[in-house]
Amino acid sequence: MRLNSYLLRSAIVAALGGLLFGFDTAVIAGTTGALTNRYALSPGMLGVTVSSALWGTIIGAMFAGIPGDRFGRRDSLRVMAVFYVLSALGCGFAWNWYALLVFRFIGGVGIGGSSVLGPMYIAEVSPPKWRGRLVGLFQFNVVVGILLAYLSNYIISLIAPGATDWRWKLGVSAAPAALFLV
Repeated sequence: MRLNSYLLRSAIVAALGGLLFGFDTAVIAGTTGALTNRYALSPGMLGVTVSSALWGTIIGAMFAGIPGDRFGRRDSLRVMAVFYVLSALGCGFAWNWYALLVFRFIGGVGIGGSSVLGPMYIAEVSPPKWRGRLVGLFQFNVVVGILLAYLSNYIISLIAPGATDWRWKLGVSAAPAALFLV
Protein backbone atom coordinates (compact mmCIF):
# COMPACT_ATOMS: atom_id res chain seq x y z
CA MET A 1 0.00 0.00 0.00
CA ARG A 2 1.27 3.47 -0.92
CA LEU A 3 0.74 6.73 0.88
CA ASN A 4 -1.97 8.65 -0.96
CA SER A 5 -3.90 11.82 -0.22
CA TYR A 6 -6.79 9.95 1.43
CA LEU A 7 -4.50 8.09 3.84
CA LEU A 8 -2.54 11.23 4.60
CA ARG A 9 -5.72 13.20 5.25
CA SER A 10 -7.04 10.41 7.48
CA ALA A 11 -3.83 10.39 9.51
CA ILE A 12 -3.81 14.18 9.84
CA VAL A 13 -7.44 14.27 11.01
CA ALA A 14 -6.82 11.47 13.52
CA ALA A 15 -3.73 13.35 14.73
CA LEU A 16 -5.95 16.37 15.49
CA GLY A 17 -6.87 14.41 18.60
CA GLY A 18 -3.30 14.98 19.73
CA LEU A 19 -3.56 18.69 19.02
CA LEU A 20 -6.75 18.89 21.07
CA PHE A 21 -5.09 16.89 23.84
CA GLY A 22 -2.22 19.37 24.06
CA PHE A 23 -4.50 22.37 23.71
CA ASP A 24 -6.91 21.30 26.43
CA THR A 25 -4.12 20.33 28.79
CA ALA A 26 -2.41 23.72 28.48
CA VAL A 27 -5.26 26.18 27.92
CA ILE A 28 -6.44 25.94 31.53
CA ALA A 29 -3.20 27.61 32.65
CA GLY A 30 -4.39 30.91 31.21
CA THR A 31 -7.71 30.78 33.04
CA THR A 32 -6.85 29.94 36.63
CA GLY A 33 -6.84 33.51 37.93
CA ALA A 34 -10.16 34.40 36.32
CA LEU A 35 -11.77 31.12 37.40
CA THR A 36 -10.57 31.65 40.96
CA ASN A 37 -12.16 35.10 40.99
CA ARG A 38 -15.37 34.08 39.18
CA TYR A 39 -16.15 31.08 41.35
CA ALA A 40 -14.32 32.12 44.56
CA LEU A 41 -12.19 29.00 44.37
CA SER A 42 -9.93 27.90 47.18
CA PRO A 43 -6.57 26.41 46.15
CA GLY A 44 -8.08 22.94 46.56
CA MET A 45 -11.11 23.78 44.44
CA LEU A 46 -8.83 25.22 41.76
CA GLY A 47 -6.86 21.98 41.82
CA VAL A 48 -10.07 20.02 41.30
CA THR A 49 -10.99 22.34 38.44
CA VAL A 50 -7.67 21.91 36.68
CA SER A 51 -7.50 18.15 37.29
CA SER A 52 -11.11 17.38 36.35
CA ALA A 53 -10.10 16.89 32.71
CA LEU A 54 -7.32 14.55 33.79
CA TRP A 55 -9.78 12.36 35.68
CA GLY A 56 -11.81 12.11 32.50
CA THR A 57 -8.65 11.28 30.58
CA ILE A 58 -8.08 8.26 32.80
CA ILE A 59 -11.60 7.00 32.15
CA GLY A 60 -11.37 7.66 28.42
CA ALA A 61 -8.02 5.90 28.09
CA MET A 62 -9.15 2.91 30.14
CA PHE A 63 -12.35 2.24 28.23
CA ALA A 64 -11.93 3.64 24.69
CA GLY A 65 -10.66 0.34 23.36
CA ILE A 66 -14.01 -1.33 23.97
CA PRO A 67 -16.07 0.78 21.54
CA GLY A 68 -12.98 1.04 19.31
CA ASP A 69 -12.96 -2.73 18.89
CA ARG A 70 -16.72 -3.05 18.64
CA PHE A 71 -17.63 -0.13 16.37
CA GLY A 72 -14.31 0.71 14.75
CA ARG A 73 -11.62 3.27 15.48
CA ARG A 74 -12.87 5.93 13.08
CA ASP A 75 -16.44 6.01 14.40
CA SER A 76 -15.19 5.91 17.98
CA LEU A 77 -12.87 8.84 17.23
CA ARG A 78 -15.90 10.76 15.98
CA VAL A 79 -17.59 10.18 19.33
CA MET A 80 -14.45 11.51 21.05
CA ALA A 81 -14.68 14.56 18.78
CA VAL A 82 -18.27 15.11 19.94
CA PHE A 83 -16.98 15.00 23.52
CA TYR A 84 -14.37 17.65 22.63
CA VAL A 85 -16.96 19.93 21.03
CA LEU A 86 -19.39 19.52 23.95
CA SER A 87 -16.60 20.20 26.40
CA ALA A 88 -15.35 23.33 24.65
CA LEU A 89 -18.80 24.84 24.26
CA GLY A 90 -19.90 23.72 27.72
CA CYS A 91 -16.83 25.20 29.38
CA GLY A 92 -17.23 28.42 27.44
CA PHE A 93 -20.86 28.74 28.51
CA ALA A 94 -20.55 27.14 31.98
CA TRP A 95 -23.28 28.55 34.21
CA ASN A 96 -21.62 27.48 37.46
CA TRP A 97 -18.53 25.77 38.80
CA TYR A 98 -20.14 22.32 38.77
CA ALA A 99 -21.04 22.65 35.10
CA LEU A 100 -17.45 23.64 34.36
CA LEU A 101 -16.20 20.53 36.16
CA VAL A 102 -18.60 18.26 34.27
CA PHE A 103 -17.69 19.71 30.88
CA ARG A 104 -13.96 19.53 31.63
CA PHE A 105 -14.43 15.89 32.65
CA ILE A 106 -16.26 15.18 29.37
CA GLY A 107 -13.39 16.76 27.46
CA GLY A 108 -11.00 14.60 29.42
CA VAL A 109 -12.85 11.48 28.31
CA GLY A 110 -12.35 12.69 24.73
CA ILE A 111 -8.65 13.28 25.40
CA GLY A 112 -8.11 9.85 26.89
CA GLY A 113 -10.13 8.10 24.24
CA SER A 114 -8.46 9.83 21.32
CA SER A 115 -5.03 9.23 22.88
CA VAL A 116 -5.68 5.51 22.63
CA LEU A 117 -7.71 5.35 19.44
CA GLY A 118 -5.91 8.00 17.35
CA PRO A 119 -2.48 6.35 17.18
CA MET A 120 -4.10 2.93 16.71
CA TYR A 121 -6.19 4.18 13.79
CA ILE A 122 -3.21 5.90 12.19
CA ALA A 123 -1.13 2.72 12.53
CA GLU A 124 -3.90 0.64 10.97
CA VAL A 125 -4.36 2.83 7.89
CA SER A 126 -0.69 3.69 7.29
CA PRO A 127 1.59 1.82 4.92
CA PRO A 128 4.51 0.18 6.77
CA LYS A 129 7.06 2.55 5.26
CA TRP A 130 5.24 5.61 6.67
CA ARG A 131 3.65 4.15 9.81
CA GLY A 132 6.18 5.42 12.36
CA ARG A 133 6.22 8.95 10.98
CA LEU A 134 2.46 9.20 10.75
CA VAL A 135 1.86 7.80 14.24
CA GLY A 136 4.51 10.25 15.47
CA LEU A 137 2.35 13.01 14.02
CA PHE A 138 -0.13 12.43 16.85
CA GLN A 139 2.53 13.11 19.50
CA PHE A 140 3.92 16.04 17.52
CA ASN A 141 0.44 17.53 17.50
CA VAL A 142 0.23 17.27 21.30
CA VAL A 143 3.16 19.69 21.47
CA VAL A 144 1.68 21.91 18.76
CA GLY A 145 -1.59 21.98 20.73
CA ILE A 146 0.24 23.15 23.85
CA LEU A 147 1.91 25.91 21.86
CA LEU A 148 -1.38 26.96 20.27
CA ALA A 149 -3.08 27.05 23.68
CA TYR A 150 -0.54 29.48 25.07
CA LEU A 151 -0.63 31.53 21.88
CA SER A 152 -4.44 31.70 21.84
CA ASN A 153 -4.52 32.58 25.54
CA TYR A 154 -2.15 35.45 24.82
CA ILE A 155 -4.11 36.70 21.80
CA ILE A 156 -7.45 36.47 23.61
CA SER A 157 -6.03 38.36 26.58
CA LEU A 158 -5.07 41.15 24.17
CA ILE A 159 -8.30 41.39 22.19
CA ALA A 160 -10.87 40.45 24.86
CA PRO A 161 -9.33 41.23 28.24
CA GLY A 162 -11.49 41.12 31.30
CA ALA A 163 -13.36 38.94 33.70
CA THR A 164 -14.88 36.74 30.99
CA ASP A 165 -11.84 36.13 28.78
CA TRP A 166 -11.62 32.66 30.33
CA ARG A 167 -14.82 31.73 28.50
CA TRP A 168 -13.22 32.54 25.16
CA LYS A 169 -10.01 30.76 26.11
CA LEU A 170 -11.83 27.55 26.97
CA GLY A 171 -14.43 27.80 24.21
CA VAL A 172 -12.11 28.50 21.29
CA SER A 173 -11.09 24.85 21.08
CA ALA A 174 -14.53 24.09 19.64
CA ALA A 175 -13.17 25.15 16.22
CA PRO A 176 -10.42 22.51 15.89
CA ALA A 177 -12.71 20.02 17.64
CA ALA A 178 -15.28 20.55 14.88
CA LEU A 179 -12.58 19.81 12.29
CA PHE A 180 -11.74 16.63 14.19
CA LEU A 181 -15.42 15.68 14.03
CA VAL A 182 -15.50 15.97 10.24
